[in-house]
Formats: sequence, C-alpha cells, structure tokens
Amino acid sequence: MRGEQYLTKAAQYRLVYEKGSTRVTDLVIMKALPNTLELSRCGFSVSKRVGKATVRNLVKRRLREITRQMTLKAGWDIIFIARPKAAEARFSDLQHSVSNTLSRSGLLTR
Repeated sequence: MRGEQYLTKAAQYRLVYEKGSTRVTDLVIMKALPNTLELSRCGFSVSKRVGKATVRNLVKRRLREITRQMTLKAGWDIIFIARPKAAEARFSDLQHSVSNTLSRSGLLTR
C-alpha cells in the first residue's frame, strides 16, 4: 500500500525529531531513526519560511519524487526538512543534496 511508506502521525514525527540523528546541507535537513519495520518510511516538513502554499507543495512533491527514485535501506524513519533555499533550487540540485545526505548516512543501497 502507498501510505505505508510515509510517516503520517504526529507521534511518529515527534519521535524522529527527538531521538533521530541529524545531517544538514544547505537545502535540506535530514533526521533519521531506526524502526522495527521491514521498510523505510519518509516524512517531509516544509515550513512557511520556505514560501507560500504553492511553493511549499512544489518542494514537497519534488522531495517525494526524489525519495521514490532512490532505494533506501529497510528499517528507517526519515524526515526531510526543507530549508528556505530549497524553494529556488533546481530539481537536480535538490536531488544531489538529498542523495548526498542519504549516502553520507549510509541509508542508500547500492
């Protein structure tokens, strides 16, 4: 099912925010926490500082597409927090930033 691959509840986000490890780039902040599931789940956070609703939705759609294209290691809850510079970034720059962050954390499968 499609909804299984995303973090959906506030408690899930809170747990990752409080206990997860953090990686920072100029476009995104990534927080990751191991879970006990056989799949990895992603969540996306884009604040009003990034832009108006249309811009925030565009950034979320781009982040969703980028993570959909990548093969993540199983058993992780990951939150991507968009920084204000992500609004002006090209798709390829955002993709490079996300893949670099994931690979530095060892969350990508080869």
